[in-house]
Amino acid sequence: MAASPFRPFTSRYVVLPSENIDTDQIIPARYLTTTESTGLGQHAFHDWRYLPDGAPNPTFPLNRPSAAGARILVAGRNFGCGSSREHAVWALQGAGFQAVVSSQFADIFRGNALGNGLLPIEVSKGMLARLMDVASSQYMASLAVDLETQTVQLPDGDIVKFPIAPFAKHCVLEGIGEMDFLLGATDRISVYEARQA
Repeated sequence: MAASPFRPFTSRYVVLPSENIDTDQIIPARYLTTTESTGLGQHAFHDWRYLPDGAPNPTFPLNRPSAAGARILVAGRNFGCGSSREHAVWALQGAGFQAVVSSQFADIFRGNALGNGLLPIEVSKGMLARLMDVASSQYMASLAVDLETQTVQLPDGDIVKFPIAPFAKHCVLEGIGEMDFLLGATDRISVYEARQA
């Protein structure tokens, strides 16, 4: 999926407090019939989001009015565990999310997210609990995300730093994948190879 350059943004956030949310819950296996990265947002969290008759589940956080337009998902630890399906990232992006905040991400999910321009923001357990508490007491709480400075600004103005590998940061900021990066270095690679000949 071609990603756009990642720019600072401010958005409401929605909380899924469950831990160990696996990729089969993010996008059930029956929707993995495509290799296209688009069109999966409607199926994100399908089995939690909809009742057996297909009607929206009114108790599910993403179906609440305060979640409309939210671009940040705050979730419990070990988010994205389970199978390595890249479709999970595509489904989250299709549902409108640009960033996911958790205290721990599954490694393969983190890699898939960064490779597609979805920012996984890892914070401490205490900070995660704080974000969840704020959301429960403050209607339509928002966060400001700045990848360049690797910071998240909380509703009360506090700023939290988050880690990201330098190469992954560069690629997400520029909206490129690893292959795009290599193709962009073709001229330099050719010069290097000529020198080694």
